[in-house]
Amino acid sequence: MSDSSVIEPDSSYRVTADELRQFIERFERLESEKKDIADQQKEVMAEAKARGYDTRVMRKVIALRKREPDDIAEEEAVLEMYKEALGM
Repeated sequence: MSDSSVIEPDSSYRVTADELRQFIERFERLESEKKDIADQQKEVMAEAKARGYDTRVMRKVIALRKREPDDIAEEEAVLEMYKEALGM
Protein backbone atom coordinates (compact mmCIF):
# COMPACT_ATOMS: atom_id res chain seq x y z
CA MET A 1 0.00 0.00 0.00
CA SER A 2 1.57 3.29 -1.01
CA ASP A 3 1.55 6.50 1.00
CA SER A 4 -0.75 8.09 -1.60
CA SER A 5 -3.54 5.62 -0.76
CA VAL A 6 -3.59 6.55 2.96
CA ILE A 7 -6.44 8.92 3.71
CA GLU A 8 -5.26 11.91 5.73
CA PRO A 9 -7.77 13.31 8.20
CA ASP A 10 -8.93 16.85 7.43
CA SER A 11 -6.65 19.27 9.26
CA SER A 12 -9.67 21.18 10.58
CA TYR A 13 -10.59 18.12 12.67
CA ARG A 14 -7.20 17.62 14.22
CA VAL A 15 -6.97 18.41 17.89
CA THR A 16 -3.66 19.57 19.14
CA ALA A 17 -2.47 18.66 22.58
CA ASP A 18 -2.09 22.34 23.45
CA GLU A 19 -5.64 23.17 22.44
CA LEU A 20 -7.02 20.20 24.37
CA ARG A 21 -4.97 21.19 27.41
CA GLN A 22 -6.32 24.76 27.19
CA PHE A 23 -9.92 23.55 27.15
CA ILE A 24 -9.32 21.28 30.12
CA GLU A 25 -7.51 23.95 32.10
CA ARG A 26 -10.26 26.50 31.40
CA PHE A 27 -12.86 24.01 32.58
CA GLU A 28 -10.84 23.25 35.72
CA ARG A 29 -10.53 26.98 36.50
CA LEU A 30 -14.29 27.37 36.14
CA GLU A 31 -14.84 24.39 38.44
CA SER A 32 -12.58 26.04 41.01
CA GLU A 33 -14.43 29.34 40.68
CA LYS A 34 -17.76 27.52 41.03
CA LYS A 35 -16.53 25.92 44.26
CA ASP A 36 -15.37 29.30 45.57
CA ILE A 37 -18.78 30.81 44.81
CA ALA A 38 -20.57 27.90 46.50
CA ASP A 39 -18.38 28.41 49.57
CA GLN A 40 -19.25 32.12 49.61
CA GLN A 41 -22.96 31.29 49.33
CA LYS A 42 -22.63 28.96 52.33
CA GLU A 43 -20.95 31.75 54.28
CA VAL A 44 -23.80 34.14 53.45
CA MET A 45 -26.37 31.62 54.64
CA ALA A 46 -24.38 30.88 57.80
CA GLU A 47 -24.21 34.61 58.54
CA ALA A 48 -27.96 35.01 57.93
CA LYS A 49 -28.69 32.02 60.18
CA ALA A 50 -26.47 33.49 62.90
CA ARG A 51 -28.53 36.69 62.67
CA GLY A 52 -31.72 34.69 63.25
CA TYR A 53 -33.05 34.29 59.70
CA ASP A 54 -34.64 31.03 58.57
CA THR A 55 -32.31 29.96 55.76
CA ARG A 56 -34.69 27.28 54.53
CA VAL A 57 -37.32 29.93 53.89
CA MET A 58 -34.69 32.25 52.40
CA ARG A 59 -33.78 29.55 49.87
CA LYS A 60 -37.45 29.22 48.92
CA VAL A 61 -37.69 32.98 48.42
CA ILE A 62 -34.56 32.91 46.25
CA ALA A 63 -36.06 30.12 44.14
CA LEU A 64 -39.33 32.05 43.80
CA ARG A 65 -37.53 35.19 42.65
CA LYS A 66 -36.14 33.21 39.71
CA ARG A 67 -39.64 32.27 38.51
CA GLU A 68 -42.33 34.11 36.59
CA PRO A 69 -45.08 35.67 38.76
CA ASP A 70 -47.81 33.91 36.74
CA ASP A 71 -46.22 30.51 37.35
CA ILE A 72 -45.99 31.23 41.07
CA ALA A 73 -49.64 32.35 41.25
CA GLU A 74 -50.81 29.24 39.40
CA GLU A 75 -48.82 26.94 41.69
CA GLU A 76 -50.12 28.72 44.80
CA ALA A 77 -53.73 28.44 43.57
CA VAL A 78 -53.33 24.70 43.00
CA LEU A 79 -51.66 24.32 46.39
CA GLU A 80 -54.58 26.11 48.09
CA MET A 81 -57.08 23.89 46.23
CA TYR A 82 -55.22 20.75 47.36
CA LYS A 83 -55.01 21.99 50.95
CA GLU A 84 -58.76 22.72 50.99
CA ALA A 85 -59.50 19.26 49.57
CA LEU A 86 -57.48 17.75 52.43
CA GLY A 87 -59.05 19.98 55.07
CA MET A 88 -55.88 21.81 55.85
